[in-house]
Amino acid sequence: MLTQRLGIEIDPALLELAFTHRSFAYETGAKETNERLEFLGDSVLGLIVTEELYLRYPDLDESRLSPLRSGIVNMRALADIARELELGKYIRLGKGEEVTGGRDKNSLLADALEALIGAIYLHSGFEKCTQVVRLLIRSTMESALARGAGLDGKTALQELAASLGRGVPEYIVTEEGPDHDKNFMAVAMLAGVALSEGGGKSKREAEQVAARTAYERLKAESEVELEG
Repeated sequence: MLTQRLGIEIDPALLELAFTHRSFAYETGAKETNERLEFLGDSVLGLIVTEELYLRYPDLDESRLSPLRSGIVNMRALADIARELELGKYIRLGKGEEVTGGRDKNSLLADALEALIGAIYLHSGFEKCTQVVRLLIRSTMESALARGAGLDGKTALQELAASLGRGVPEYIVTEEGPDHDKNFMAVAMLAGVALSEGGGKSKREAEQVAARTAYERLKAESEVELEG
């Protein structure tokens, strides 16, 4: 049971709502979807992570804290946490999303996790929700910090590419979803070649995630070339 893994009880009605995708509501006539809970959970999650970083790094200013937060709370990172919790099997989807692999889409999984956090917050309050969220993001946060996620990814990639004579990075950004709940996907390009992609709730976040991944890839490739 999911609630046992989380170590918390959640109102069954709230839990069901947290996993009700709009495609299911559209096809079945259900009155509510998880979008409002997702909206709430996104804010709660953002506050918890922001507080953690604020307290952990008292000497960093906003320009450093913001990309660091994006390295922890982004679509792909949240989707990975959702996969660890096996949230995909709980999501109520319409047939169209079901047949197109919706249960493993990063955007749907990330949204479901945020909606779940919103449900936990409503049922148990901020203090208990904070305890649960800290456990959920602990490995993601440590991994991001180890990778140096606090660095500005776009600047780091641009400087590395310039030092290697590879030109200036460019980004292709696409978006999907309604105006109040858009998801952005960015592809980091270098000399016309796609290096990596990243997702997020804003264009800036998506570009930063893509840039950091591209930086890691380019750095690893350059080190291999030097060793060779």
